[in-house]
Amino acid sequence: ILHAAESVAYMNRAMVRLQDIWDEIGIPEEQRVQRTNDVNKHIKGLLDLMIVEEEGLKKRLMKSIESCREELSQLCSELQLPPFEEEEGCSMLQMEKNSRTRLEVMKEHKKQRMEEIKDLTAKDRELCDIMCTTPFSIDPNSVPSLKQLEAYRAYLDDLTKEKERRHEEFVSIKKEIVVYMDDLEQQPETSFETDVMCEDEEEFCLSNDNIAALKLLLSQLQERKAENELRCLGLRTKIQELWERLRIPQEDRDAFAEHMVKSKKKNIEALQTEVQRLEVLKMQSMKSVIEAIRAEIALLWEKCFYSQEQQQAFVPYHDEDFTEELLNLHEAEVSTLKKYYEAHSELFEGVSKWQDNWTLYLELDKKANDPSRFNNRGGNLLKEEKQRSDLQKSLPKLEKNLKAQIDAWEEQHCKEFLVNGQKFLEYVQQQWDHHHSEKEKEKLERQMKKTKQTQEDMLYGTVMRTPSKRRLAGTPTPVKVRKVRHSYIFNRIGFGLRTPGNGRTPRALDRNKENISHLNRNTPGGALRSQDTQDHTFTFNSIAGSYSEFAVNVGFTSD
Repeated sequence: ILHAAESVAYMNRAMVRLQDIWDEIGIPEEQRVQRTNDVNKHIKGLLDLMIVEEEGLKKRLMKSIESCREELSQLCSELQLPPFEEEEGCSMLQMEKNSRTRLEVMKEHKKQRMEEIKDLTAKDRELCDIMCTTPFSIDPNSVPSLKQLEAYRAYLDDLTKEKERRHEEFVSIKKEIVVYMDDLEQQPETSFETDVMCEDEEEFCLSNDNIAALKLLLSQLQERKAENELRCLGLRTKIQELWERLRIPQEDRDAFAEHMVKSKKKNIEALQTEVQRLEVLKMQSMKSVIEAIRAEIALLWEKCFYSQEQQQAFVPYHDEDFTEELLNLHEAEVSTLKKYYEAHSELFEGVSKWQDNWTLYLELDKKANDPSRFNNRGGNLLKEEKQRSDLQKSLPKLEKNLKAQIDAWEEQHCKEFLVNGQKFLEYVQQQWDHHHSEKEKEKLERQMKKTKQTQEDMLYGTVMRTPSKRRLAGTPTPVKVRKVRHSYIFNRIGFGLRTPGNGRTPRALDRNKENISHLNRNTPGGALRSQDTQDHTFTFNSIAGSYSEFAVNVGFTSD
């Protein structure tokens, strides 16, 4: 309004100025009126033109706003976003600007999403071609939502990881297949095998079917390799047996060593040739081969704890007619024994362990009763005693465990498990009983020996037994002064006295008297019977003798 008033004032001043100019020029009134009308027309036309232009601008703005609204509504629908809300109190021009700006932003969002869906679709198609999978369910021509894009990205990430996993699995399996084919000296036979061996790893189709086919091919090659290994093992075992039986020189064995390790086609052929050669030699050396097999049978009998009756049951073992039939019987027996031992190896190993521990326990127990062991100062005495004590504790535990295993085995096989022809626990009890009886026998022998020694000491006098002592090198042996005369006299009369220098006191006489009188009281007829002879009878008087005999003895010794 202010600007309009200024325009009106300016027009008034302009008309006044025009009137002044016209006055100065002297323009007639009619022309002044005409000119004033021209000025009014010109100003009116100019204003009308301006109004028309501004009206057009207004229409364009309204049209632009409406167009932006329609596009924004469509984009919000495609982008799955909330509708655009206009700000209140804005002018038409500001409203148009805001709508246009928002529209440009929305178009940019749509463009980005379409570009991303295009990239994801291309990646999906590539992965599907490699892995033979179904593409992700989405319309590539429509604008995806943010959730759809996120789900698509997650799906492709998982698919990429699965592709990498399959590729690693393919590479790993392919390496194994190459190794097995090389070992088997086998070339690709099918188109699939050719693709696996020759095609670029990145171009191989990593479908589930192809991976399964790869695993199947690998398992088939492994089975062939295992069959070859098993075949070679059988041939090598046969060769080793024949080498031992035929006593093949070590030089010949070393020359054949290469074929005893590898299992390729040429190795199998060489092993078969060697077995055939050795079979011919075996037929030519029948007696020595059978004797070698018999030695092997004897060893297996021992390992299987066969009793004498079980061994005698194999009658061909003692046949001296060395024929091929006899050889076959022996080989069949070896095979049977080996299978029997393998089927019960755990029990036999347990029994063997018990047998070894039992043998060691008997040896240590025997050493424990040996008086000479006290001369050992190297510390072995304590070690042996500890070891004996440990074995004494561990043997019952081992027997208990073996009993549980044998009971389970007997329940499973419905027959008894025999060791040397008898049940294991009976065998163990027999060993213990025999051990206890031997110890009782040794104990009785020691008691009888001690009794005999006591009787001899009573009859003939006690002999001084000085334990042997080790002396250091260079140590002089002390000179012992023996009173021969007195010692001889007392030994002759049976008192068994020794001088104090020899470690005995006269109290021994009292003890001997007590022993003699005790023996005289306990022995029928007052006599002591010797362990060796029952006819000699002695009394105290016969031992001591008379004073005259004592004097005679003294005289004898003095002479």
